[in-house]
Amino acid sequence: MDENLQYQIALKKLGGVGVNRAKKLVSFAGGVKELFELSDKKLALIPGITKSLINRLERSEALRQAEQELKFIEKRQLKTIFYLDDAYPNRLKYCDDGPILLYALGAMQLNKPHVVSIVGTRDFTDYGLKITERLVEALKPYDPLIVSGLAYGIDTIAHRSAVQCGLQTVGVLGNSLDRIYPDTNESLARKMIEHGGILSEFESGTKPDRTNFPQRNRIVAGMADVTIVIESGVKGGSMITARQAASYNRDVAAFPGPIDAPFSAGCNYLIKTNQAALIESCDDLIYLMGWQLEEKKMAAQKQLFVDLNPDEMVMMAAFKDNQKQSLDGLSLKCDWAVSKTSSLLLELEFKGLIKSLPGKMYALT
Repeated sequence: MDENLQYQIALKKLGGVGVNRAKKLVSFAGGVKELFELSDKKLALIPGITKSLINRLERSEALRQAEQELKFIEKRQLKTIFYLDDAYPNRLKYCDDGPILLYALGAMQLNKPHVVSIVGTRDFTDYGLKITERLVEALKPYDPLIVSGLAYGIDTIAHRSAVQCGLQTVGVLGNSLDRIYPDTNESLARKMIEHGGILSEFESGTKPDRTNFPQRNRIVAGMADVTIVIESGVKGGSMITARQAASYNRDVAAFPGPIDAPFSAGCNYLIKTNQAALIESCDDLIYLMGWQLEEKKMAAQKQLFVDLNPDEMVMMAAFKDNQKQSLDGLSLKCDWAVSKTSSLLLELEFKGLIKSLPGKMYALT
């Protein structure tokens, strides 16, 4: 039995503890196992932990239930990814409500340099089909990870196109990994597992209930650099995912459609209200994300490195693979105070090496 994994599963099962509070408890206790071994007296010293909450934790019962879950994991040969593991999606780590534990099947690389989420309506048109296929094919030179929800419609087209193009693709499910939903995507899911995979935060026996999908959508949004909406009504899961991505300070893009087309109404609304960038092709997306001509850009930047001091060199190295970075994320990477990080970022802006973006995000110029 994997004792560490048992404690990680049990953390999710503690009564009255959500994702944010669970992470804070682990931080205060110094580890997951340490949290379960902490006396009630010491637990009460943690800020915000009341006696009534301690009584609801039922740590022994949580461990017992976790033991049963371990059997499910072993039977299905699932991989687990804890939020403190290196394999956990880095982009998701910066989301306060990122899952504590993920269940996975496949050989996926969740921290590729470019991660793109593609979402859209279940009732797609030929227009949406063509756009999705063309976009994924055009993205092939950039070797992104394609993320979606394995639902009917645009999700399925995005996954299928990625498989056909030899790109890694991950489907995030709104149920446990003991079944594929919808079941018509079982054969597609098997192909995805060979080059990518499927992912879920839900434990054994969790059905694909409607209430699970907004929760699933936050993972789709949080894992990616950009969420692209291809055909959507003004309501529905795609719009929820787009708004969630925006709340994480991630880019959102949408393809426009005819003003009288119901399944373009959501995309048009996102664009009209400045919640999404208008894109008409992959080239527009590449320009939006700053992924174009990266080799030339990096070569030019290397010429300027001779004029950088050691701290500035460390800062530039933190922009690995030309990914956008947050102020907090850079502070953590460089192990500096936010004030020092902010000051260095300003100096590098003056030198024309980086640019500031909305939401305290930064990217190489």
